[in-house]
Amino acid sequence: MKSCLVVDDSRVVRKVARKILEELNFACSEAEDGKQAMEACAAQMPDAILLDWNMPVMNGIEFLRRLRKMSGGETPKVVFCTTENDLAHIQEALSAGANEYIMKPFDSDIIQTKFAQVGLL
Repeated sequence: MKSCLVVDDSRVVRKVARKILEELNFACSEAEDGKQAMEACAAQMPDAILLDWNMPVMNGIEFLRRLRKMSGGETPKVVFCTTENDLAHIQEALSAGANEYIMKPFDSDIIQTKFAQVGLL
């Protein structure tokens, strides 16, 4: 079973994403900011990370840049999931190492399509 870390400061978003991902047979864990996500990745690197941009403590882009420098940090497929939908944000995320980009709000079909595109399904 593949693992996915859901990183979002909204408990509701984490809960919805977790439900969708568990239906797709992912073992899910959660983090509410980039710092918690770094700690989770240091403990056990997931196969996938669904990542919000705007969070307290450490935002998504800062987390992604640090993740990609960690030992094993190049491995997880990172899908940004955010309200930041202008071209500049998308380009910044992809150049920092994101594999895909989803706009909020999302649904099961969107997550399934993006996860399939990056080879997770």
